Amino acid sequence: MPRPKPKPPRTGREAALRALYDVDVKAAYANLALDHHLSGSGLEGRERALATELAYGVTRRRATLDWAIGQVASRPLEKTDPWVRNILREAVYQILYMDRIPPAAAVNQAVELAKQYGHAGVAKFVNGVLRNLLRQLPELQWPDEAADPVRALAVKFSYPEWLVAQWLERFGPDETVRLLEAGNQVPPLTVRVNRLKATREEAAAALAAEGVRTEPTRHSPQGLVIQDLTSASSLDRLQAMKQGLITVQDESSMLVAAVVNPQPGWTVIDLAAAPGGKSTHLAELMGNQGRVIAVDVHPHKVDLIEDSARRLGTTIVEGVCLDARQVGDAMPERADAVLCDLPCSGLGTLARRPDARWRKNPEDVATLVPLQRAILESAAKALKPGGVLVYSTCTIQKAENQELVESFVADHPEFRFDNIWAYLPETISREEQAEGYVQLLPHVHGTDGFFIARMVKKG
Repeated sequence: MPRPKPKPPRTGREAALRALYDVDVKAAYANLALDHHLSGSGLEGRERALATELAYGVTRRRATLDWAIGQVASRPLEKTDPWVRNILREAVYQILYMDRIPPAAAVNQAVELAKQYGHAGVAKFVNGVLRNLLRQLPELQWPDEAADPVRALAVKFSYPEWLVAQWLERFGPDETVRLLEAGNQVPPLTVRVNRLKATREEAAAALAAEGVRTEPTRHSPQGLVIQDLTSASSLDRLQAMKQGLITVQDESSMLVAAVVNPQPGWTVIDLAAAPGGKSTHLAELMGNQGRVIAVDVHPHKVDLIEDSARRLGTTIVEGVCLDARQVGDAMPERADAVLCDLPCSGLGTLARRPDARWRKNPEDVATLVPLQRAILESAAKALKPGGVLVYSTCTIQKAENQELVESFVADHPEFRFDNIWAYLPETISREEQAEGYVQLLPHVHGTDGFFIARMVKKG
């Protein structure tokens, strides 16, 4: 089948289709693919919103969509041309999840896309599959939860079976369902207010003056939830962003710097620091007094950190290009605090990164743990006696979180867990949580799934 002509997409459905193709065939990230195809398209308002919902929604619900299509199609979906496959997914998503779009309209638009990206025979096939689905939808047979709960939940909520199996074993059926449901919700767009330039109230007023409604975040005293925009890229146009009053950051991530509790004049090392959200937050909490050494192994990411620091006016942030596993040798016992917000499986951010669920496998976690432990070991060497070591990830996997820090402290008698609850807001329940660390869960706390541990090196 011929590739489409490189013209800007004319509709939101077409922009979403191109992004879905890139995710499916080129392993592109959904957000980057969508931004690429919307850039220069001229699409605004409803069409842009439709493209966003379709690109993210289809990616998020892929397993459910594929199951439904597989029940009525005459050929296996994996053997179907990728353009056709994603045209079908896009139409079925509208039929199953978008009440405001009549099913007939979803079918007709899919047929038109099939003509554009294929030929008459392709359009006929797409029309036939979708008409069959509409006829059979009331009697469609979904996997039996009693006979095979893992398969049933994986299809119903659209997750890989290996992950559903793990979560069922850990959380039980009721809590697993709530966790799966939370991962399929559209996450809020949140920003951190730069306390060096504005109070939360002043930033909210500045945003209101630009026509953007906000409300305070539930847990962080520096956060605002954006009500009128759907993507971070939309914020770039605002004066509040250009002037450095705000920066995009999930609420759970805002709590990490608060747990470090850096003081003015400290030297703080932030490892794997790009794109700089936590580094600049640390500098803000320090009143822009002291040093924040923001370490990342990639030169272009160090540039991102420095760009962010300039926009926010955090002049004490210093970008350093270095492998985090070498920081202990490069900067021995010089830091008052080290923040290890490390590369992880990202399985706490599936609502925000819908394609991540299809990229990960159990081997990824097994590969990451030795890297995380090596960085933690190096960070320990860079810390002064009496210094603070904070470890955080955006995952909920025990091997990367609780088990790793418990093992580290057991192997290092010079470290102890500190009372993390002295640095967390009262809105976060302490029930069944340890003294030295907290696991935030999407279905419990309304944030990304985030793990934070606070340790102290004995003096």
